[in-house]
Amino acid sequence: MAALIILMFFTAYLFGSLSSAVLVCRLFRLPDPRHTGSGNPGATNVYRIGGRMPAVLVLIIDILKGTIPTYLAYWLGIEPVYLGVIAIGACLGHIFPLFFSFQGGKAVATAFGAMLPIGLDLAGLLIVTWIVVVLASGYSSLGAIVAVSLAPLFTYLIKPIYTLPVAMLTLLIVFRHHENIVRLWHREESKIWQKGKARE
Repeated sequence: MAALIILMFFTAYLFGSLSSAVLVCRLFRLPDPRHTGSGNPGATNVYRIGGRMPAVLVLIIDILKGTIPTYLAYWLGIEPVYLGVIAIGACLGHIFPLFFSFQGGKAVATAFGAMLPIGLDLAGLLIVTWIVVVLASGYSSLGAIVAVSLAPLFTYLIKPIYTLPVAMLTLLIVFRHHENIVRLWHREESKIWQKGKARE
């Protein structure tokens, strides 16, 4: 089982290393998101650069990068706590992509994808939380931070056995947003609809 867990961790990392933002921008002949706008290769920055369609494609692919390896590991009978480790592997791939000079994004969508197999009720709560916070504040990063911070609580109420692995993901994603937290505190964060050199 240990060998299988290690194999799935690296498989998840390789899945995560497929930078959909860079690939989609190449497909649509858009600037490299690592060097344009906020410099973050994620759906929000791609939305600012190229609009709705490229951003939606990036979002879907990033979600699948978390869902596919995590669900496969679940299907193989890997225990919940190790599912969290495998999900972290997918997120680390997104953050430090092997195939794209280790310049990755914040892994919010990938983490969401990794939680998706837990249930659509959890997914719905996370989406609603993100939407409410973004509509109230205008900050995509704040929506992500609040949603992911509440994820362990939502999971505990829905399927308690997965609370620990979800909490592991939460710590990683919140830490990844430490610069955003500082900018939010100083009211220097860019809102989701801002163009140009917006930061996220």
